[in-house]
Amino acid sequence: MELKNDLLLRTVRGEAVERPPVWLMRQAGRILPQYRAVRERLSGFKELVETPELAAEVTIQPVDALDVDAAILFSDILVIPEAMGLSYEMVEKRGPLFPETIRSETDIERLLSGEEAAGRLGYVYEALEVTRKNLAGRVPLIGFSGAPWTLMAYMVEGSGSKTFSRAKRLLYQEPALAHRLLGKITQTIIAYVKEKARHGANLIQFFDSWAGILSPEQYREFSLPYLREACSAVSEVPVTVFAKGAWFALPDIARLDCQAVGLDWNISPQEGRSRVGAEKILQGNLDPCYLYADPEKVSEATRKMLEAFGSRHIANLGHGVYPDTPLEGVHAFVQTVKGYRYHRQ
Repeated sequence: MELKNDLLLRTVRGEAVERPPVWLMRQAGRILPQYRAVRERLSGFKELVETPELAAEVTIQPVDALDVDAAILFSDILVIPEAMGLSYEMVEKRGPLFPETIRSETDIERLLSGEEAAGRLGYVYEALEVTRKNLAGRVPLIGFSGAPWTLMAYMVEGSGSKTFSRAKRLLYQEPALAHRLLGKITQTIIAYVKEKARHGANLIQFFDSWAGILSPEQYREFSLPYLREACSAVSEVPVTVFAKGAWFALPDIARLDCQAVGLDWNISPQEGRSRVGAEKILQGNLDPCYLYADPEKVSEATRKMLEAFGSRHIANLGHGVYPDTPLEGVHAFVQTVKGYRYHRQ
């Protein structure tokens, strides 16, 4: 299906564009009253994720309400561990919880992986197809996955954590087991994102949400090789890598087989470009908390960010938009980007 707005895809292909495309991580969520209305009818978060028609509905809501340049499928990174055999719960005001966690080699051996595991996620692929049909070519559709290390961190820790000390302990005490688990996760991710591309995703983003809790040495051993394998396996669509807190690894991430690199708000656009180099498209990176400011201040900060990045940029936040963010702040951010134009010589 031909896209009416292909600005994001032209940007990641490195083509000259009139302005940066704009979308927001977590744009389909509690900032929108339409989303809250859907959630109130359901038993919980997982019912929404696992119901293709509803997932498609909330995926498209920010395209209608915010006029962003891309939709990102409403889902969760933890569908992959569940497909591998490790179910999770989403506890209100607490976050994800795994009743069972990975503790031993036997636990790892019991996990499904690769196409066998990815084949259990039919509801995700159906949601992609429904979304793409209902978008009718208005904007590109982004699919995503957690990165191998981030998924492993949840599977070993059992929940979110400030330190992920259980997961990191495995890296130090039993690195061979950690590599075995990371390998199985990576094979599942590869099969999963390839299916996403086959069912309508125009771009894949890998979220390495817990990259920043690793040391540079650990990140190079336990994350980068598996991200490299996943990125290299995806030839069907462009790839973005967003590794939160991993400013130290940006030169390594720049060498991955991806087209775009996401930046969090803890690094300046200039420093990010110096670390990544000129070849990759950069994505980011306004502090999500800036959207609490007056709309005029949001617009001013957004323009400063755009000028600092220059061209070859996808406008976004440095992390997901927070649930209590004022809608007027989000509108100010999006509309400022949409009104911006690159200066041509």
